[in-house]
Amino acid sequence: MADLWGLMAEFADEQALMAAADQARRAGYRRLDAHTPFPVEGLSEALGHPRTQLPLLVFAAGVAGAVGGFFLQYHASAVAYPLNIGGKPLVSWPAFVPVTFELTILFAASAAVAGMLALNGLPQPYHPVFNVPEFDKASRDGFFLTVESADPLFNSTETRRFLAGLGAAKVHDVLP
Repeated sequence: MADLWGLMAEFADEQALMAAADQARRAGYRRLDAHTPFPVEGLSEALGHPRTQLPLLVFAAGVAGAVGGFFLQYHASAVAYPLNIGGKPLVSWPAFVPVTFELTILFAASAAVAGMLALNGLPQPYHPVFNVPEFDKASRDGFFLTVESADPLFNSTETRRFLAGLGAAKVHDVLP
């Protein structure tokens, strides 16, 4: 089917979904996604999702904030407006700590929010899985495994048979 976005299999519980995701991954499917009403430990690994780059992004932004905050104060007190008051050194690093700390936190938190949104592809007001009427159970008590038609192994009838063989209660067509 050319107009099919993918297939969605509905499972009874998270153990069945985990087993199905693992078997689908071992069978060679790569364009997989799972939808559950609560986080399921180990599901990302079963789907083959790579580790997130968010911690590295947050760390880099925190370091940039710290360096930027320190050199902002250094430039202001030692280069732009050097004032020698009472013999105090121009670069008094203990006085720079509060601003440096605050800019570290500001940059890291901003990167965490922006990176989380960007890496998750959010905001995403529409997704093809919303076309499946039963998908509203994904926020209550439904467990779904989706195989996209863009997957190299995808064949509508074979993939449907494969998902049903994994113990799916029902396999739904996902239209674009």
